[in-house]
Amino acid sequence: MTGTFTPASDGIVVVDKPGGMTSHTVVARIRRIAGTRKVGHAGTLDPMATGVLIAGINRATRLLGHLQLADKSYDATIRLGATTTTDDAEGEILSTSPVDGVSAEAISAAVAGFRGEISQVPSKVSAIKVDGRRAYERVRAGEEVELKARAVTISRYDILDVRPDDSGISVDVSVDCSSGTYIRALARDLGAELGVGGHLTALRRTRVGSFDLSAAHSLESLAESFDWLPIADVAAGTFPRYDADLAQSAAIRTGRPLPGLDLAAGQTAMFDPDGTFLALYEPHGPLAKPTAVFVS
Repeated sequence: MTGTFTPASDGIVVVDKPGGMTSHTVVARIRRIAGTRKVGHAGTLDPMATGVLIAGINRATRLLGHLQLADKSYDATIRLGATTTTDDAEGEILSTSPVDGVSAEAISAAVAGFRGEISQVPSKVSAIKVDGRRAYERVRAGEEVELKARAVTISRYDILDVRPDDSGISVDVSVDCSSGTYIRALARDLGAELGVGGHLTALRRTRVGSFDLSAAHSLESLAESFDWLPIADVAAGTFPRYDADLAQSAAIRTGRPLPGLDLAAGQTAMFDPDGTFLALYEPHGPLAKPTAVFVS
């Protein structure tokens, strides 16, 4: 925490979301604690999932879309031997299969095939919109939904433990992946690859970009002491920093392009001489142009 928080403050709160609660409910709790309606979150977590959920307050809500592009990390448990309607333990079982012939070596070989850039069909109960409505809303209304495959990157997919029992096999895994990856779909597809079906039984998000569980706080602890990160600190810690002079700052505040700046590829956080975070800019040929301005 830096400085004193007021309902007008702009910043980020890193929440350790509990299980059984929607991301929307977490946002509602933060609104009450922070005393402001202007709260949003980046990267929805299913009710069954726990872990890192980033909430933005006031003008920092506009920063969330830029933070969502970051890679994420998860710890999960995949159950082999059964498929469900939702690809996780909250759905109804569709089919079961014996897993007697599935060895730890076979699981390891199958997991290896999902590392790197892969084509993944999202779970049908995802929040992806189909003709203006969320896919999960259409599925729950009894409609048949077909989602298109998308390219995602699995940079790490480690097996932590393999635990067979009388009715199936539980596989604990740890995953680093690009934004837009569905861990439920990884569970479903691993089961399909092994020919026995699979679904997700536990999911904990351990990292979003540079924010991990070490920075996360329970809702109970936030109610007692509101631990937050000012928007300037988040911007400086997430993007390359450029400290503008007074003339440049005046131009940045109105979103005007700036010539002659040697900015790195991608977005750069622009600050005025007093250390106020002003905007995100990126290079466009000889000019630097704004992608988002946060002050006027």
